[in-house]
Amino acid sequence: MTALGMASLVHATTPVLVIHGGSGVIKRDMNPAKEKAVRAALTQALQAGYAQLKNGKAAMDAVTAAITVLEDDPNFNAGKGSVFTHDGKNELDAAVMDGYSLKAGSIAAVHRVKNPILLARAVMDKSPHVMLIGDGAEQFAKEAGITLVDPSYFRTEERWQQLQRALKEDKAAKPHADEETAKHFGTVGAVALDTFGHLAAGTSTGGMNDKRYGRVGDSPLIGAGTYANSGCAVSGTGWGEFYIRTVAAHEICMRVTQMRVPLRRAAAEVINQEIPSMGGNGGAIALDADGNVAMPFNTDGMYRGWIGADGAPHVAIYGDEDDGAGDPLPAVGSSSSEEP
Repeated sequence: MTALGMASLVHATTPVLVIHGGSGVIKRDMNPAKEKAVRAALTQALQAGYAQLKNGKAAMDAVTAAITVLEDDPNFNAGKGSVFTHDGKNELDAAVMDGYSLKAGSIAAVHRVKNPILLARAVMDKSPHVMLIGDGAEQFAKEAGITLVDPSYFRTEERWQQLQRALKEDKAAKPHADEETAKHFGTVGAVALDTFGHLAAGTSTGGMNDKRYGRVGDSPLIGAGTYANSGCAVSGTGWGEFYIRTVAAHEICMRVTQMRVPLRRAAAEVINQEIPSMGGNGGAIALDADGNVAMPFNTDGMYRGWIGADGAPHVAIYGDEDDGAGDPLPAVGSSSSEEP
């Protein structure tokens, strides 16, 4: 081996992958079968993404590989199994961002794209644009060779019944009860650090149950639900309007890279303090260039997982469950500025 090759091995970064499958988990609504299926899917997604990293592939390859697994699983609100709009359609959004180059790709309001995350990446890699929407995005998908499916592919009976309950409550002018919690939080995402020390982030979602008027949330908006730079990568999941207003993903990364706030502290300040202070809630996953992981959330639970140097997938769902990523994050309203 050449001296250059030996040096590259010595200085190689230990790869890390972090994923989420949405916050707003309501524990009493879970059953053993669904919990088992969710944990299995999170594990599969971690393994698929980490295989890319172990083979020396870029962080973006790991992000898209992991998210594709979750988009194909009907237990998550992304790809197959996405929620329905008020008009009974599935409307999908996604975004990716490469931290090394600051390139990004985003799509919104598509109805026939099997894996929206792959189309978002194609926008980044194969077009001069950052964001495409609706019919134009689907036309580009055809040209880019992205798989299109009949809209019926995305339908599941569970999501259809969620819409029916919401429509009845709309008609009765009643709040959506537990549906109000569930409708804001369905999203999947991933952040990765590769052996070159580069970061990437991606997010994919079916949006909000019963949404109207072509509403677009934070997931496909660069800086709101998805962001990466050379020192930090973030994917959010929560009440999108508040993530947009706080530019949450970008805000976390700016605190890390510009203000030198430790990652877990920065993520907790935005997710568990700033957003709740405005009336929103949710969670996020974050990763820095040193391989530190943060997974804050302020709901009953968040589907989440990570895999690092030990090569073993770590997955968790509930708020009282140890996810193996570190000590509990500060509670909502905490004013301490010290890293926990």
